[in-house]
Amino acid sequence: MRTERGFTNFELLATVIILMILASAILPTAKVLRKRQKEIELRRSLRIVRTALDGYHDAVRQGRIGGTDVKVGSEGYPPDLDVLVKGVSQVGKIDVKLKFLRRVPVDPMTGKAEWGKRCYQDEPDDTTWCGENVWDVYSQSQGVGLDGSKYKEW
Repeated sequence: MRTERGFTNFELLATVIILMILASAILPTAKVLRKRQKEIELRRSLRIVRTALDGYHDAVRQGRIGGTDVKVGSEGYPPDLDVLVKGVSQVGKIDVKLKFLRRVPVDPMTGKAEWGKRCYQDEPDDTTWCGENVWDVYSQSQGVGLDGSKYKEW
């Protein structure tokens, strides 16, 4: 007599059902973890850009940037984010550019290196940019974070 080895259909079905239950429990957790990771990236990107804006402003106040690189009425803030990447000439130093960013970071919520901008003269909740200077940036995503706040308010 030969004994047959293997699994019965019932054992296979029970195993598949158990795996499906476990997978359905893990999927929502994975989505929350992915969203949390994107939020961490958003906070990091906002911090990087805001630190660069403050660095530019400090350099203007210290007199390291001047002349044609600083427009009257800009309050010492850059005209756009590209200036932070391209760099500006330092006062008294020829051929030496002062750069504040290697590149404009990508907004992880939109997947683009495009940010909402606010001028120094704008109200804190304005959604239109005056075009004079960049005092602050915000995400253009319409999404809501895990804490219930809108990403554009971060």
